[in-house]
Amino acid sequence: MTHWIRFEHAGTIGFGTLRDDTIAVHEGNMFDAPTPTGVVRRVGHVTPVAPTAAGKMVALWNNSRAMAAKLGQAIPPEPLYFIKANGSYLGTGGTIRKPPSYDGKVVFEGELGIVIGRACRAVSAAESEEYIFGYTCINDVTAIGIVGKDASFQQWTRAKSFDTFGVFGPVVATGLDPARLSIQTRLNDQERQHYPVSDLIFQPAQIVSAISQDMTLHAGDVICCGTSVGVGSMKPGNTVAVTIDGIGTLRNRYEG
Repeated sequence: MTHWIRFEHAGTIGFGTLRDDTIAVHEGNMFDAPTPTGVVRRVGHVTPVAPTAAGKMVALWNNSRAMAAKLGQAIPPEPLYFIKANGSYLGTGGTIRKPPSYDGKVVFEGELGIVIGRACRAVSAAESEEYIFGYTCINDVTAIGIVGKDASFQQWTRAKSFDTFGVFGPVVATGLDPARLSIQTRLNDQERQHYPVSDLIFQPAQIVSAISQDMTLHAGDVICCGTSVGVGSMKPGNTVAVTIDGIGTLRNRYEG
């Protein structure tokens, strides 16, 4: 298992492999034969950023059996998804900000994230494993009051794409079996979500295959697998932590 991290140091974005509290800095392309530089940095001496410069973040809706049952929703025959704008990305430790144009409820959603490793188009579920680079933690933040604000059009993209609403990290972990993973979300140290990946209707390989039939996925792109029960609202000053064993903890504060 390898943990890849991106960080800012002295005004420059770098990346490398994380072990304990040190980063072995690499150069080149994280997804295509990156080269160690020999430089080692302490985690406490850098600022973590979102672990990939994703071209797009695709996020699933209604992909949890428990959530579907709670809301009385039918099991969808194919993945249902929307896009989060790439200007929304935020890494661990960053501050989630309330949009200045919105005064309603803002909710957290802890999820598993898939990170694509190379260009992927129209692949089967069996083939899709070759295109998955690794996995990360997601907090799919949502201005939930905007979704149904206009009766003629559900505004998923707007509600999900405000600056700082595409939260992921702290690393991309390779070499994981997603079937063995579970997602825990804590709000101010109180557990609000704890569910296994087996709760997902569509598993990662199926998700990548289905989306690749519609659009080309590129190295660094992120897919949010959807959330389960326990989603809740945040208030200014709250801290949300999404933990997945083998990946780590994505922790962010929400401020008004």
